[in-house]
Amino acid sequence: QVQLAESGGGLVQAGGSLRLSCVASGSTFNMYPVSWFRQAPGKEREFVAGVAGIMWSGEKTNYVDSVKGRFTITRDNARNTVYLKMNALQPEDTAVYYCAATGKLAVSIPPWRDEYEYWGLGTQVTVST
Repeated sequence: QVQLAESGGGLVQAGGSLRLSCVASGSTFNMYPVSWFRQAPGKEREFVAGVAGIMWSGEKTNYVDSVKGRFTITRDNARNTVYLKMNALQPEDTAVYYCAATGKLAVSIPPWRDEYEYWGLGTQVTVST
């Protein structure tokens, strides 16, 4: 069983930065792909960025096109934590951000929310103009 807790959200002006953290309990967390999703009011929850599990050499990552070059996902396996560093934030980045872990050993980082078994409660990110 894995439990996830996000933190680091807040209110920031356009062009600013935030770093989200996802802390996990459970000994198997580091083996699973972990991703950040976001959900804006009235919109579907969408994939933002993902990172592969510890079994794969190198740190394989994946990003949605709209955040490439601005967001960076990393994981600290010693701390059971995944981070999302967000730079050059824009109002369209405003959403509740969720951390999710697949619960499966896999090479790929699925962008579909149905592939993720474990979810946190989310943290609000608001970007003002």
